[in-house]
Amino acid sequence: MTIFDNTLDADGALIVGAGLAGLFCALKLAPRPVTVLSPKPLGTGASSAWAQGGVAAAVGHGDSSHAHAVDTEMAGAGIVDHGIAESVTAEAAARIEDLAHWGTPFDRDDFGNYALGKEAAHSANRIVKVEGDRAGWAIMQAIIAEVRRTPSIRVVEGITAVDLAREDGRIVGVICRKLGDRYTEPVFIRARATILAAGGLGGLYAVTTNPPGVRGHAMGMAARAGALIADAEFVQFHPTAIATGADPAPLATEALRGEGAILVNEMGDRFMTAIHPDAELAPRDIVARANFRQIQARHQVFLDTRKVLGADILTRFPTVAAYCRDAGIDPVNGMIPVTPAAHFHMGGVKVDERGRSSLPGLWVCGEASCTGLHGANRLASNSLLEATVYGARIAEDIGGLEPVRALAPFKGLGWDDAAGEQAEFVLRNLKAVKDLRATMTDLVGVERDAEGLRQALRNIADLEANAQQVTRAYLNMTTSATLVTAAALKRTESRGGHFRTDFPVTNPEWLHHTTMTLEEALAIRAEA
Repeated sequence: MTIFDNTLDADGALIVGAGLAGLFCALKLAPRPVTVLSPKPLGTGASSAWAQGGVAAAVGHGDSSHAHAVDTEMAGAGIVDHGIAESVTAEAAARIEDLAHWGTPFDRDDFGNYALGKEAAHSANRIVKVEGDRAGWAIMQAIIAEVRRTPSIRVVEGITAVDLAREDGRIVGVICRKLGDRYTEPVFIRARATILAAGGLGGLYAVTTNPPGVRGHAMGMAARAGALIADAEFVQFHPTAIATGADPAPLATEALRGEGAILVNEMGDRFMTAIHPDAELAPRDIVARANFRQIQARHQVFLDTRKVLGADILTRFPTVAAYCRDAGIDPVNGMIPVTPAAHFHMGGVKVDERGRSSLPGLWVCGEASCTGLHGANRLASNSLLEATVYGARIAEDIGGLEPVRALAPFKGLGWDDAAGEQAEFVLRNLKAVKDLRATMTDLVGVERDAEGLRQALRNIADLEANAQQVTRAYLNMTTSATLVTAAALKRTESRGGHFRTDFPVTNPEWLHHTTMTLEEALAIRAEA
């Protein structure tokens, strides 16, 4: 390991990423010392804050955690780990109470019970929500306020982790750069325990619902450090991103279809009834492919909320209504144009039931991880649940850190508006990034085939070799893109979020998770 002059000590645990998983873990570690690294001000760069639906939990009358686990396994297309599904859903009620205790204003009825919504592939109303479609934002505001009140948590904003640091085979911290600073010496932050919670990879695609910074950096840096990656081929595309041309694409929550909204094309044909008995509430991969095929056939796809919601959409789903208003769409009298968009990665760094990766000293939670809960296709609103459950499990597993009163801030590190704007501009406009995102959308998207996947691997290799300003951050992106594409080429069947037009049938021989190292993925890329 290279020794840097710029070396800081986390004085305990170090959490990379400030979404729900990372902040929940930090609070569960209190009063033990923890440092949280966030590239942007808290709440502004994490996918968690953009989640609209809510948290799935069997807290309603007549529901059970077992029924929730069964639904999870059904949606996951045969490869959900049964024990993980049962244990995670069994913890859901406790994690909801944690969030409520920290101030999340969940919707309740007149008797104080949670007002529960329903989403696709759930057999019961079990989505614990806030103001219809503001759950992610409200949860993050509450949990950020609690973090700010907790003296044992030190938050460092405006810094990006680019590498994991290894010493004698163990992860001992991270190597970082100040936001927008690619030329000065990096900063090494040493830690007794490193928790990677830096999100998924939806932003590797040109059409995505993910924030700009969520582009596979976590999985990429872990893979380059030698971590085992699982189920990388399974990318979930949300069926109903609002088709405004914006990057990222605003989301029309699945809860709208839970309320009875329907999908139609420009001719008024409701096509989902002929595709699946649950129509618009079929599993997400089925609805996304149906929308994709309509668009490929040169149709437009719309979400029609007029009959079931009418003007109520303005108050019951204020986030969606605001997105529509900003785009000049009238959801009360007209229909909402929608398109599939990269939304969630079921794969990630392989972890065990405690959140431990294959690398000693490294725990992973949130979308950066692969716990086995989601299988080939995530059940709606299980992601925020998983984030809280594994955040708590990791905190319990680490243990052994002495309590502290407060951690002093790191001198010289913090958010800088000008540097943040410049970094955002580069992230959006760098040609190598645009070309990579176009390759992933065009060739590793909703539908795939061997020819396209091999071409994608060649494109990624060329971009990596020839792009100007090939930073460590960009290498993390191309690494994750390589792993997704190589795993998709290797799995010669269709299952859940992975659909091969040249292998359109689900094959029982593939009824298992896949695991891959970066070395194996690069070998597949070389063969292409």
